[in-house]
Amino acid sequence: MVEFKLSIADGGKSYAKTLQDPQAAGLLGRKLGEDVGGEPLGFPGYQFKITGGTDKSGFPMRADLPGARQMKLLVGEGLGFHPERHGTRDRRTFRGNTVSEDTVQINLRVTARGPSKLEELVAAKEEKPKAAA
Repeated sequence: MVEFKLSIADGGKSYAKTLQDPQAAGLLGRKLGEDVGGEPLGFPGYQFKITGGTDKSGFPMRADLPGARQMKLLVGEGLGFHPERHGTRDRRTFRGNTVSEDTVQINLRVTARGPSKLEELVAAKEEKPKAAA
């Protein structure tokens, strides 16, 4: 069973939504920087761009690492490493640029809006019954 936590950025606001198996299967095999239609995700009319994500161990996805594998890279300043001194490098673990079953969180950015507001589509929260006083 595949389950993804989506983090959707929309002009300064962000929204969270959890996708489960039938809808989440549409994201498997997609790569960072790829455009995704919103209909299979439950957002009719919307268009998204995959900007990042993390795997089950918390390692970030990296756009220049092909595939879905996990790999240790020697990195300088940039994604996943911010040195205290100039010129310092370190070996860090990253996940490849392809969404797989090991991916837990996917970061999306809105590139085209649909007819209804994103807040309404994400807010599938059930109202809590009021306690009898």
